[in-house]
Amino acid sequence: QEKNPFLKVVAINNPGKLERYIHLFKYDSTHGRFPLQTEFNGEELIVEDNRISFFNHSDPSDIPWADREVDVVIDSTGVFKNKESLSRHIRGSVKKVILCAPGKDVDKTIVMGINEKDYKGIIKNSIPGPGACGGMYTANTMSSAIEALGMSLPYSSSNPAESFDKIDETKKIGKSMKILLKENIKPADIMTKKSFENALSITMALGGSTNAVLHLIAMAKSVNVNLTLDDFQKFSDKTPFIANLKPSGDYLMEDVYKLGGVPVLMKYMLGEGYLHGDCMTVTGKTIEENLKSVKGKIDNKVIVSFSNPIKKTGHIQILKGNIAPEGAVAKITGKEGETFTGKAKVFNNEFDAIEGIQNKVKKGDVIVIKNSGPKGGPGMPEMLKPTGAVIGAGLGKDVALITDGRFSGGSHGFVVGHISPESFVGGPINLIKDGDTIEIDAINNKIDLKIGEKEFEKRRKKIKLQKSKFNSGVVKKYINSVSSASEGCITD
Repeated sequence: QEKNPFLKVVAINNPGKLERYIHLFKYDSTHGRFPLQTEFNGEELIVEDNRISFFNHSDPSDIPWADREVDVVIDSTGVFKNKESLSRHIRGSVKKVILCAPGKDVDKTIVMGINEKDYKGIIKNSIPGPGACGGMYTANTMSSAIEALGMSLPYSSSNPAESFDKIDETKKIGKSMKILLKENIKPADIMTKKSFENALSITMALGGSTNAVLHLIAMAKSVNVNLTLDDFQKFSDKTPFIANLKPSGDYLMEDVYKLGGVPVLMKYMLGEGYLHGDCMTVTGKTIEENLKSVKGKIDNKVIVSFSNPIKKTGHIQILKGNIAPEGAVAKITGKEGETFTGKAKVFNNEFDAIEGIQNKVKKGDVIVIKNSGPKGGPGMPEMLKPTGAVIGAGLGKDVALITDGRFSGGSHGFVVGHISPESFVGGPINLIKDGDTIEIDAINNKIDLKIGEKEFEKRRKKIKLQKSKFNSGVVKKYINSVSSASEGCITD
């Protein structure tokens, strides 16, 4: 990027803020320098002495830069799936294309016209600061749930990592520790069934990650609280989804912070009867006492009201059926639809699936990824890359994906994970063959393989289990001891 006259016009097809993309142009691949000197005035970015013009447009049928020579296109909406779709809308030439499917990763398979050095430079420098991913992914889901649980300080989940509020928060930790020691308040005194119900409520309201199901069940077991998949369904049924946050929405955790933080949401939920106010917290005070002094209110943009929710019930749905007798976890925000019936495309692991999505999967298919559970993975790997590949292939609204693995909080689309029992131990997901019809019904909480009982039993008798690659050592011990996803993958 050394006084490079080549990079002059950048077209960004995304309705979000241009500022979020500026960091992509601060990397100097020639000299490995970061950051370059930059100045952004809202329309023009000056990188060293290069002036780069920006156009931001989300409607490909009316693109103001269609007749211009464009050097770089960044698309995170999924409109431009490949060079062919670009040529339909852009009559001028395009020298470089970066197609970033919505989510956390820039997948190399959907980056065109860019060399290996530049690619690595973008990946290395795309998120240069500390802190969690900005959307309601797993980190922000769990930090919010733990704050509602009472096990972290108020505001801690939404204070940005580099903010002065985060520094002030750290100064309060010692004071809180002193109170806990003086009053002999222990984790088990805080982590009660009602406190876990608060965590479930805020997870549903925020549209949090499905990983919360695993983590909260496991955390509850550590203090002898009985928390099950049925509890998640119960709170999903009665808690509307009201947070317009990524990956399914438009805003980030920083926008929640600007409203006043997670306590503003909690105070609203308490007033509407969605939280227990009498639960103890690490401050030595109850939830209700902590929230008394909270100022701020929901804005009906980042956080909408319970009377006009994004979805009238929660996004996490627990499905059961002949594929998942012990249960499965679906993330249904409503934008994907609530039912899906299609033909199975079966893959033995996530790596086979990533390759197959590019050339085998078509509209209407149900992608099945086996051998990815707690034992089969081992460790229950997250399926961010397969779901990212689905979005990148332009199939996000046209296929479903089911697995005994888990999902990243950044995954979205019609996805079902945590299928139990898992394939490795002979779970029914192991019986599915290419071409089988699979029916997923998030309204009636069902997931079924549509074959007759005789065929089902015939396949069960001939089932072949995957053999583990780990025959000794700590991984072998883990495989032997880990429970199913429906029980939180605990190793007790």
